[in-house]
Amino acid sequence: MGAEAGCGRGQLFLRSLLFLLLAGPPAPSPASGQLRYAVPEELEHGAFVANLGEDLGLDVSTLSARRFRIVSRAGARQHLEVNLENGILFVNERIDREEVCEAGGTCLLHLQLLVESPLELYRVEVEVLDINDHAPTFPWQEYVLEVAESAVLGARFPLESAQDPDVGTNSVHTYRLSPNGFFSLEVQTRSDASKFAELVLERALDREQQRAHRVLLTALDGGVPERSGTAHILVTVLDANDNVPAFDQPSYGVSLPEDAPAGTLVIQLNATDLDEGPNGEIEYSFSGHAPPRVRDLFHIEPRSGQVLLKGPLDYERASLHELYVQAKDRGPSAVAVHCRVLVHLLDVNDNAPEVTLTSVSTPVLEDAPPGTVIAVISVLDRDSGDNGRVSCEVGPDVPFELRSSFRNYYTLVTTQALDREVVSEYNVSITARDMGSPALLTRSTLTVPVSDVNDNAPRFLQPSYSVYVMENNAPGASICSVSALDPDCQQNAYLSYSIADGHIHGMPVGTYVSINSDSGHMYALRSLDYEQIRSFQIQVQAQDAGFPPLSANVTVHIFVLDQNDNAPVIVSPMPRNGSVATELVPRSAGPGYLVGTVSAVDADAGLNSRLSYQLLQATDFTLFSLAPDTGELRTLRSFLEQDATRQRLLVQVRDGGQPALSATVSLLLSVVETMPQTLSDFSEFSLPPEASSSSPVTLYLLVSLGSISFTFLLAILILTAIRCRGEHRSNQGNGCSPPRCHCCPGSRPTSDSLKTSNLTAQPPTGTTAATCLDVPGGGPPGYCYKVCLGPESAQSDFMFLKPCSPPRNNEKDPGKRSRPGQHLQVSKQIKQPNMDWLPPSTQRLALKRYQIRPCGNRGSGWKGGCGDGEVISNAVLN
Repeated sequence: MGAEAGCGRGQLFLRSLLFLLLAGPPAPSPASGQLRYAVPEELEHGAFVANLGEDLGLDVSTLSARRFRIVSRAGARQHLEVNLENGILFVNERIDREEVCEAGGTCLLHLQLLVESPLELYRVEVEVLDINDHAPTFPWQEYVLEVAESAVLGARFPLESAQDPDVGTNSVHTYRLSPNGFFSLEVQTRSDASKFAELVLERALDREQQRAHRVLLTALDGGVPERSGTAHILVTVLDANDNVPAFDQPSYGVSLPEDAPAGTLVIQLNATDLDEGPNGEIEYSFSGHAPPRVRDLFHIEPRSGQVLLKGPLDYERASLHELYVQAKDRGPSAVAVHCRVLVHLLDVNDNAPEVTLTSVSTPVLEDAPPGTVIAVISVLDRDSGDNGRVSCEVGPDVPFELRSSFRNYYTLVTTQALDREVVSEYNVSITARDMGSPALLTRSTLTVPVSDVNDNAPRFLQPSYSVYVMENNAPGASICSVSALDPDCQQNAYLSYSIADGHIHGMPVGTYVSINSDSGHMYALRSLDYEQIRSFQIQVQAQDAGFPPLSANVTVHIFVLDQNDNAPVIVSPMPRNGSVATELVPRSAGPGYLVGTVSAVDADAGLNSRLSYQLLQATDFTLFSLAPDTGELRTLRSFLEQDATRQRLLVQVRDGGQPALSATVSLLLSVVETMPQTLSDFSEFSLPPEASSSSPVTLYLLVSLGSISFTFLLAILILTAIRCRGEHRSNQGNGCSPPRCHCCPGSRPTSDSLKTSNLTAQPPTGTTAATCLDVPGGGPPGYCYKVCLGPESAQSDFMFLKPCSPPRNNEKDPGKRSRPGQHLQVSKQIKQPNMDWLPPSTQRLALKRYQIRPCGNRGSGWKGGCGDGEVISNAVLN
């Protein structure tokens, strides 16, 4: 027997090859997508089973990319595997049919093949073919059989059966008995096609002649090559026991539910013996060839013959159990008789469905279209009939559904578009319920995370930002922070900030502000000046790191707040010879006389530019007052004889800022008996509209200053005209040419007088009769004045002339004469004021408004000369 058990591997390979040739793989079924192959057991690792790529019509080069694989239950051994390079199904580990399939019959391995992109499912059945790798074996190497010497010829004695795990022809096929003169052997076949042997008495026994007989029993299988096993039988001849027990019937059948508890009565056996006393007392037991599994599940009461359930039954493991029971009396030379009990198990719904989840595509992209496969689900119920039929469903309120692919196989697919920002993860509850009564169910939860797609643009927390920055800020100071949110995740939500290209006052926006690309903090790159730029706006962009990137823009309005960083600047009166402004005041001035107006400007805005005027020092505080809002300097009383002829005042101009800034000007007022015909320092410069528009108070000051100045000049003109009439002759003696002003109706002044006085005639809007007065100037230096008064108008056309000089021949032009009633433009030669302290824009406005130009621009018609720094100021006075 040992030699037969040691067959070489070469013979095993030949038998395997023979099976493969006989079983050849069938063609795949297009309708069902199911294949069936046959493979012998005990093949080595790597042994060829089938070419799945060719049989399924798949492109072998795409198997790896499409994740072609075998889906198996969790914990199950992977006997077979697929080579993704060539699509060949091969043996992954040795297959032992007797281990894989405990029960006899066809042994199948069910494989579920899965390939993605697109999803395709195939069901493959691989039948494991039995090879003759086991020899028959007996329970005992030596069996003792007691036979009474009175046994009749033809008496049968059942023998212990040999066991062979192989099936079919490889199992026990027949028995042989060694040659002897007393016994023969008959082989019987059970209902399951298994074989057992009975010893038949062929010759009468005589205990006195031979007490024992020894024979050799051999069991042979039907495999190629044939395998065998042997056992020795020792037949002991006993004294006569005339009667043997007898069962009611040779075979019994009984049905038993698989969930029957231990101790359940399976069957009550009954055998009778006609003898009396010990020869008629019967004992029951399992026969020697009862398999160990039966002995573990059942128990026989020796005296009563009751067969009781000992261990748990399992219909799914074995639905039929075959019990071999023997009965014999207690007399000497007892002969055992045998019967067979078939126990049929009834299936009960004791197995809940088993759900196996095989993830295919998790996490799933949120933009996956409906119908995308998420997972393959296998459902198995080990029960049979209705108890093994299973329905499967998913829980409510989830965008998924189950679709049946094969029997007990489902695919979990999406039913609608997903949105990770709404639900980032789904817990899908899968319920499998069988059809038994009562029904059993199993719930399993599959977690399906949703992968993010860059489908959301960043969003700023505010529609726009308003930032207020105090001027004179330090460069690099943080001015504000912008923030945006992106509901996406990971890199799709990582935001970077930047400033859009643009210009501010002709300069790139990047020279004004910068932004931290990670945090959104904005910084000023330069010190801002409210007087140069009061507000500007920039575009900030937030862009995520997704692909393709998405972005959003927001407008940031930056307002520069004024700081009191500019002190007031006094523009009138203009200081001469340093820091002192001089002015003449007539001694005859009464109370409330307007000496002049102190005017100042402040480049700041708001309260910082609201100016107030204060008289800090004065020679006599009882003589002058200064209006705090307008800066008008007026007399408080009339001048007395004892009053000093020179009054020194110190005027301070203070703004409304915190802290307040101020400027001062010193005024030197000379009290004179008569006023020279010169412009006062207070009227040499007036504010341009742009400078005065900074506050309403300044505008009021300018209007008041203009009105007062006009009234003052008109009074001077009238007084001067009266004085010039009386001193006409004396002026001629001083070298002044007599003014030629023919004041008769229709008369015209001579061109000589116009040339001498640097007057340029301008035609009026209407011609009316005018009364002209020749007013010679008086006092050193002398001036020639000409005042023309219209008879029907209160307005006066007047001229301030430069110091008179003797007439020159080359300056005479008899052809140029002025018509009566003409308005004459006055040209005054004055010292050009220093305007460097004013902003460039204010200087340009002053030059434009008051038509101030340097002497060099007088043109070819100008005959007079001017000193250094002199300008020509043209003013039309109506």
